[in-house]
Amino acid sequence: MKHCTNCVMPNTKPDLHFDSAGVCDACRSAERKDNQVNWDERRKLFEKTIAPFKGNKHGYDCVIPVSGGKDSTYQVIMALEYGLKPLCVSFEPTVPTELGKQNLANINKLGVDLIQFRKNPEVYREMCRIGFLRVGDNEWPNHVGIFTVPIRAAINYKIPLIIWGENPQLEYGGPPKSTESNILDRRWLEEFGGLLGYRVSDMEAEGIDRRDLTPYIYPEESELKEAGITSIFLGYYFKWDARAQLKRVMEAGFKCKEDGPVEGTFTNYENLDCALPGVHDYLKFVKFGFGRATDHACLDVRNHRITRDQAVDLVREYDGRYPYISMKDCIDYLGITKAEFDKIVDSFTNKKIFELDENRNFKRDPAGNLILKYPVKKASELIGFEAEQSVPAR
Repeated sequence: MKHCTNCVMPNTKPDLHFDSAGVCDACRSAERKDNQVNWDERRKLFEKTIAPFKGNKHGYDCVIPVSGGKDSTYQVIMALEYGLKPLCVSFEPTVPTELGKQNLANINKLGVDLIQFRKNPEVYREMCRIGFLRVGDNEWPNHVGIFTVPIRAAINYKIPLIIWGENPQLEYGGPPKSTESNILDRRWLEEFGGLLGYRVSDMEAEGIDRRDLTPYIYPEESELKEAGITSIFLGYYFKWDARAQLKRVMEAGFKCKEDGPVEGTFTNYENLDCALPGVHDYLKFVKFGFGRATDHACLDVRNHRITRDQAVDLVREYDGRYPYISMKDCIDYLGITKAEFDKIVDSFTNKKIFELDENRNFKRDPAGNLILKYPVKKASELIGFEAEQSVPAR
């Protein structure tokens, strides 16, 4: 298990590649954003791209998928600033929080129409249970719905433009072609949308009626072509920096968590709409050896806010902690016990990257946290230290 020599991301992250200097794709993308992209030209390209969609005879110029979070608040602010009339579409979180509800209402108050899709709770809960059991993702149907519902709304309301936020492959690392793309389509969703190789048709095979799966079915290409749907990433046209954008969205009424950081990381401004992301982030950690604190620390390194050594300290303090808070919400929601929860999580935990005892059970520290075999190290700690073992991503 090796880590980027510039940030702290491990090579166990799917679709992440390191160059001969040991630097990851995401860091190289950040360098290009700093030194090679002409953002004034990109801004002009954005104006040119959206121009044909302004004044849509059907009422709205674009659809903006929103959660009420910092990113979607920023998307709405930018759309309004550039003279667009958006229809905001929200897919209800698994377990909505009061803060999330307030932030979603705030988007509405910015002067836009907003539709919230409220899922069938019984069907959705069963899909969460299946996703947790089959692919180790308690939020699987949410990762589908946040994409499919806005696109379906765009077709139904005859709105040909959809504006998404960041391109995660550019900000967090991915294949070169995906980092340079400004378009979100079916191929992108299936490859990078967090479906983990599972399909909606697999849910049907589990016994869920296809009609109940309607909101989660991506439109046929013929429907998209007939409606002339174009989906673009705002982050292609404007340099994406969540911390820099935070000040602006807070001035527009967005509220952060005031009683400390979000579980699993050191920040207080992300994943505020749902009570369960801590479990989702922990599942990523047990599979790949890194969680949201690593994601955030890497972004801060790439945006020149902290050093790599400072990032290592943050990862050591916050990443991979057992999610005691969101675990309780999760087992209540799914109707399972903590023992059942732990058994499912352990079934997805990568034995190649965590310490095992003589019985091949996972070792844990006194707080109940897993112990990585190859934790990230500072440069000074690598002196005289033999090369870390390469562990393929699962």
